[in-house]
Amino acid sequence: MNTKRQQDSENLTILYERLSVDDEQRSGDSNSIINQKRILEEYAQKHGFRNVIHITDDGHSGTRFDRPGFLQAMELAEAGKVRNWLVKDLSRYGRDHLRVGLYMERMRELGVRFIAIQDNVDTSLGEDDFMPFRNIINEWAARDSSRKVKAVMKNKGMSGKRLTTVPIYGYNYHPDDKTKWIIDAEAAAIVKRIYQMTIDGMGPHEIAKALAADKVERPSYYMNRRGIVPYSVTDSPHKWNGATVASIISKPEYMGHTVNFRFRKDSYKDKRAKKAPEDEWVIFPDTHEGIIESETWENAQKLRKTVKRVDSLGEANPLTGKMLCADCGARMYNHRKPYETPHYTNPNTGKTYMRAPTDVYSCSTHGKGQRGFEEACSLHHIQTKVVRELVLETIREVSGYVRGSEEEFTRRVREASTVQRDEAAKSHRKRIAKNEKRIAELDMLFRKTYEDNATGKLSDERFGQLSSGYEAEQADLKQQTAALQAEVDAFDADSAKADRFIELVKRYKDFPELTGSMINEFVDKILVYEADKSSGKREQRVDIYLSFIGMFPLEKPERDPAEVEEEQRMDAIRAKRREYNRRYQARRKVRDKVLQPVEPRQAPEEIPERQPKTA
Repeated sequence: MNTKRQQDSENLTILYERLSVDDEQRSGDSNSIINQKRILEEYAQKHGFRNVIHITDDGHSGTRFDRPGFLQAMELAEAGKVRNWLVKDLSRYGRDHLRVGLYMERMRELGVRFIAIQDNVDTSLGEDDFMPFRNIINEWAARDSSRKVKAVMKNKGMSGKRLTTVPIYGYNYHPDDKTKWIIDAEAAAIVKRIYQMTIDGMGPHEIAKALAADKVERPSYYMNRRGIVPYSVTDSPHKWNGATVASIISKPEYMGHTVNFRFRKDSYKDKRAKKAPEDEWVIFPDTHEGIIESETWENAQKLRKTVKRVDSLGEANPLTGKMLCADCGARMYNHRKPYETPHYTNPNTGKTYMRAPTDVYSCSTHGKGQRGFEEACSLHHIQTKVVRELVLETIREVSGYVRGSEEEFTRRVREASTVQRDEAAKSHRKRIAKNEKRIAELDMLFRKTYEDNATGKLSDERFGQLSSGYEAEQADLKQQTAALQAEVDAFDADSAKADRFIELVKRYKDFPELTGSMINEFVDKILVYEADKSSGKREQRVDIYLSFIGMFPLEKPERDPAEVEEEQRMDAIRAKRREYNRRYQARRKVRDKVLQPVEPRQAPEEIPERQPKTA
């Protein structure tokens, strides 16, 4: 009895069914799982197959062979428990002729009888010479179906329809139209918080750590709990990671845009899609309500590209990435030590003099050259506190000017553009319209000339002369129009930049101290020049470029003579102190050299006693 049961379990007949989405669309009910089961059961019953079991892969492509049902059947076959394997046709087994051939050869080695009913394939009757050709045709069908699906998706994506089926974190389905997104207020507040922390200078891992500490639900858990995504996520509801935060920061969808073709497959046989380069993305602006303003999003992208090293203070300097050498254009490196370090030890007294804490910037090109024993650029040394004072002073002055006279500020920004006046922009637009009209006329003339040449009314030589002249004139007009349009766009952009800076100023009530978010929002870049000591005192030029408007010089009010006199008096005092320190250092070097301890003289070697001479 036990022997018969063992024989039954080792002589299975597998009835294998498979259906993919493409098969269902292409063949309808003829390839449905129910229809396949009916055909296989009737055949098995008619031909007396015993120990029949069904193994099904529903919703799996035939180009993939990691299908769970297929792997289960192959595992039984490898264990020697399968005697027969039945499919409706060869395409149900697979649509990759190379891999189908390999698996068929393996089944032959295992002694498994394979039957494809509608293709009249039965390995017990010998080899079928046409089976490889059928497998190739099945693969061609899969490739053709993939091309059609790609074409449909391409047309859909280029028309502006969203290819993403599931909303991203911060959005939900529209109750009346599943293709539209609406803002999820609870999640949108977290998205805004993430962007603000980025503007404040925090990195993705720091942000993830802060959100986890505040017990904020991670996106996958939150969206599953709200019924937005179907997959179940039950473990670690507050376990954020830096990759998730970085993905949120990089999505243009939060500005209200639709992004299509973010991912692609190089072949229809690929299992997973790859992220496409950004220049292949197709973006349709303002398709839904945005959560983040475009200025904030763009600022966040700039900050993400700047690598900021966390030092012993546990934080990165917010000026890093914005400080540039004015001579070579390289970034400036921050050197910061928050503690005193030994500087000099007197060899006589043993007293150690300490160096004060440092926080300075210097040219990276010069630093790299020094490490390679090469002369490259110059130091451009400047203290961080000096830069911070200059930045805060600039922001206060320009913001005060903006609040005092917005119209005057906007006018000055416009005057700094390529097109000086609004009237000039109008003249440019008229010229552009005239050029475009002439370009259209040249197209018509060229077509008419071509027709005359084709009908014999115009000789080839004359046609060549006329067409070359038309083409040259058209090329010049297009080049001129492009230049004019660029100037007009620059004028419009400068007007918009002024408005954007005004909006930025209105977000702040006052500027009591310089914060990381203020640096990231207001400052575009800072150019540092080499210090000049020709006047007897150290002077250094620093150019601060503000966001949207660049350098915005303001007239300095006339200084009080008393202040000038006081400054000159302090300069004289500082000069005397420098001279005193120079002389003191010189005297100390001489004194240390004179008072240098003398090593004791070594005792002379003992001379052996002389022996008396003998007679």
